[in-house]
Amino acid sequence: MKTSMHTFSVHRLPALLIAAALVFPVAGSAAQFDRTYAGYDALLKQYVSDGRVDYKGLASDIDALDRYLGGVAGVSEAAFNAWAESERLAFLINLYNAATLKLILDHYPVDSIKDIGSFFKGPWDQDVVRLFGSTITLDNLEHDIIRKQYSEPRIHLALVCAAKGCPPLRSEAYVAGKLDAQLDDQSRRFLTSPAGLRIDRGGKTVYFSSIFKWYGKDFVGRYSPSSGFTGLSGTERAVANFCSKYLAPSESDYLKAGGYSVKYLDYDWSLNE
Repeated sequence: MKTSMHTFSVHRLPALLIAAALVFPVAGSAAQFDRTYAGYDALLKQYVSDGRVDYKGLASDIDALDRYLGGVAGVSEAAFNAWAESERLAFLINLYNAATLKLILDHYPVDSIKDIGSFFKGPWDQDVVRLFGSTITLDNLEHDIIRKQYSEPRIHLALVCAAKGCPPLRSEAYVAGKLDAQLDDQSRRFLTSPAGLRIDRGGKTVYFSSIFKWYGKDFVGRYSPSSGFTGLSGTERAVANFCSKYLAPSESDYLKAGGYSVKYLDYDWSLNE
């Protein structure tokens, strides 16, 4: 049935404005942004299990994900800067992981996140992250903001790139009040998994995730040991020392002793579905 413009404006416009406000909140809503992440947390609990994502199920609930990302976009930089550091870091980690989920859903089905984009402009170079009135890339968020502004190497175990070789996506949102415990738990879960670390005592070789090949220098300084770890480079010593904190005593002692060669595990880029 054809609807007149007058009827549309009276009966449809208020509903459309409400919907728009949910998805694209105004900057004034920043003060009301839910830093408990209840809505996003509920999505993760429903659609993520043991680090694997039910993308088909999440696709049916994409409006809820859009509302969360819209709420993030409504937070002003001034409001963000007034928060405590743990609040800011939890906000940015959650944003990275949620924006990655949205990127996958926008191109689903895909076998790998690396199938998105082109040779010249891959998935991490897409303008998909709305933040502080701009739209930036996942690489901008990770390298230009999180890594540059926060001295926290454990973020490499928290930022999830939708691949099986990545650390597992948590079934909960990061929150400031327990961020340190969550980052420790992430590190422990990943490093005790086959994707994170493997020790070959017979071959005198320790295999680390390729994450530590790419970002090992981020662990230098904070985790550089004062002794032990014989025969390793400075970066390898810092990485091994960091990893040793999350392993069983026998494995931790092996890493601390040194005298082994370091290699890196092949990265599994297949979708974490």
